[in-house]
Amino acid sequence: MSRRVRVAVLAGGRSSEHEISLASARSVLDALDPERYETKTIEIGRDGRWEVASGRQRLPEAKEETSVETLPVVADSAPAQALGQIDVVLPILHGPFGEDGTVQGLLELADVPYVGAGVAASALCMDKDLFKAVLRDRGIPVAQNVTLRDGDPPLHPFPYPVFVKPARLGSSVGISKVHAEDELEAAVALARRHDDKVLIEECVLGTEVECGVLGNRDPIASVVGEIVAHAEWYDYSAKYDEGGMELVIPARIPSEAAEQVRRVAVESFVATECEGMARVDFFVRPDGEVVVSEINTIPGFTATSVYAKLFEASGIPYAELLDRLIELALERHERRSRLEF
Repeated sequence: MSRRVRVAVLAGGRSSEHEISLASARSVLDALDPERYETKTIEIGRDGRWEVASGRQRLPEAKEETSVETLPVVADSAPAQALGQIDVVLPILHGPFGEDGTVQGLLELADVPYVGAGVAASALCMDKDLFKAVLRDRGIPVAQNVTLRDGDPPLHPFPYPVFVKPARLGSSVGISKVHAEDELEAAVALARRHDDKVLIEECVLGTEVECGVLGNRDPIASVVGEIVAHAEWYDYSAKYDEGGMELVIPARIPSEAAEQVRRVAVESFVATECEGMARVDFFVRPDGEVVVSEINTIPGFTATSVYAKLFEASGIPYAELLDRLIELALERHERRSRLEF
């Protein structure tokens, strides 16, 4: 019998999406086959401290204060020692300091295989401003926006309502739907609490749909799912509160539009140089035009999350999806190890 693959599940993180990450990581740990995988959990606290747990220990629902290792010097830290003893990392992190290329850079320096997008793709897709610029250059339709940097006045050419967003955050944190000009200043101030670059974006009328992508050199798209938010828009509560949204699979859009969504999802994945996994979010206008909203390089990853449900409906159940992602991570690392630097 061959040796089990040693997998480190990296969870938590410094961002406001810390608890969402922990929920995803618990689900992943439960789904990894103990006959195939030897697992280790590494939790990053909101304060940046790293805590390593051996075996299949579940991440706690709530943590008490403990004395654990920080990461002041990578070579001497407990996390670095743990990373040296594993075969592949599953970074189940969301938002800044995890989904934005920072952790991916650490793993590259440590020469450890990891699941998901690399440094450049992670940073690009996290930044909605830069991400849209790349897709526009490739001829892929995206929602129009203006970008405000520190000190810029909140001016825009769009009719109300509009959306105001931090450029580099996820899970709808810091986002406002602004219905009139007198609401704009407060919305921009809220977004600036989370990022010094802010987007004012047109409100795209249409059906909100999402599509999963899986692969490295030859990625595949899942079936298309439709998001039905039980609120005015798909905000944080609609995403994560029980009963806040309904996922309709397949999406109730014309078959031609669904095929276009799947094609553009793969095109967007390739254009941004993603690998492993991503969830691409869209609007389908009433006239059938497909507009990309954003790419999530580490989507929510519980067994009931949209990404997992889309691939389950596509014939790839949750445990197999994890198997494939680990295989893709190892394949990429082996391929890149043959390059000369």
